[in-house]
Amino acid sequence: MNPASLIEISDVTKNFSSPTDTVHVLNGVSFTLQSGETLAVTGPSGSGKSTLLGLMAGLERPTAGKILYRGSPLGEMDEEGLAGWRRRYVGFIFQNFRLVESLTALENVTLPLEILGWNLTEAVIRSKELLREIGMEDRGNHFPRQLSGGEQQRIAIARAYVHNPEIVFADEPTGSLDRETAEKVLENLLRFQAGKNAALVLVTHDLTVASRMGRALSLERGHIVHERR
Repeated sequence: MNPASLIEISDVTKNFSSPTDTVHVLNGVSFTLQSGETLAVTGPSGSGKSTLLGLMAGLERPTAGKILYRGSPLGEMDEEGLAGWRRRYVGFIFQNFRLVESLTALENVTLPLEILGWNLTEAVIRSKELLREIGMEDRGNHFPRQLSGGEQQRIAIARAYVHNPEIVFADEPTGSLDRETAEKVLENLLRFQAGKNAALVLVTHDLTVASRMGRALSLERGHIVHERR
């Protein structure tokens, strides 16, 4: 393994079985992700994009093959260990934002730090800094229902980066937004990524979004069919 590699995917296969059938979602996928790198994963619906993201985040386990994080197999961690790893080193951004509706924007951003045991005062100071970076400091006391889709996604980006993760997984982060709003959200996302130097893996159908990433993998029927470096 390359010493600089953050994650190494080695001949990974993922199948889902039912009483009548087995669905082969990923078939022998291999690649590495370096620290601080940006990677787009593209492909048609059903090609295995979101499954690959879930495997890299330790939310699913491969049927075969290995996934290494800094040389250590994720598969050897139990569920508690994986949950602790995600809390400390991973951030998530979703298409439908997944903000906690009963919490304000500031409280949503602060939540990962509270889970990690930060002092509340320090957590709030840190969260306000990030809200200021994305021009949302005046919306901190608003609840998600009081925010537009673009504003909610910017809050979700701040939440993903607030604890200085080593890797952020983004699943169609601009998929539900209009083009102008999507561009603003993407600019915020890339600015955060560059400033925090966390690796970013972004699943998208949008080839324009994919072109903004440093690398891109294209999946079809569970295979990598093209890679842009």
